[in-house]
Amino acid sequence: MTLEIDRIYCGDCLDFMREMPDKSVDLVLTDPPYGIGASTASFMRCGQQHGAAKAVRGLNYDPAEWDVSTPPDGTFEEIRRVSRNQIVFGGNYFALPPSSCWLVWDKDNGSNGYADCELAWTSFKTAVRKFKWRWNGMLQEDMRHKEERIHPTQKPVPLFMQILEKYSKPGDLVLDPFLGSGTTAIACLRTGRHFIGIEKHEPYFIKAQERIDKERAQVRLFDALGGMTA
Repeated sequence: MTLEIDRIYCGDCLDFMREMPDKSVDLVLTDPPYGIGASTASFMRCGQQHGAAKAVRGLNYDPAEWDVSTPPDGTFEEIRRVSRNQIVFGGNYFALPPSSCWLVWDKDNGSNGYADCELAWTSFKTAVRKFKWRWNGMLQEDMRHKEERIHPTQKPVPLFMQILEKYSKPGDLVLDPFLGSGTTAIACLRTGRHFIGIEKHEPYFIKAQERIDKERAQVRLFDALGGMTA
């Protein structure tokens, strides 16, 4: 199966990846379900996370169906087969090979019951690196350009932009087999990378496509205004 680049697909990522050639993408950047019930009520106590749950329920989808289990057997083997390098958020929850290059996301979220940091496993052979970006309910690092929270474990676009700029090159093809809210695709559009996204749950797929369409419309408007003033 040949997947079109700069496009997202709705379906089971294993079905898609099993048809992809070996090492056909440069990087997998993804945030799979950890199987810890991140979409249950106990994880939805802060306003923005609860708002994300309600937004998805508005699409006739129960977010409790998400994150009830880890990805099925064979998923990470396929991820490593189809890509040259990998970055997997929540890698500490999975049986992945040893790595010298873990990424640490400092969420700068103050004193509360949530984790101070999140970890991402990588296939790179370099040292551990830390990225800091505030992401604490209503409080975000860039309050002038706040992101709509539509997914219980949504990651900020600027965080993924920083990661892409450090661990990939412009023009690289990036795969996210657990696309969720579409953060990886948006970060690719903003940093000059190509992407393929796969999302199993249709309501999240719809929301991600809306975000991508909006981003592309903004780019077209910016280009048009630039052309008018050139």
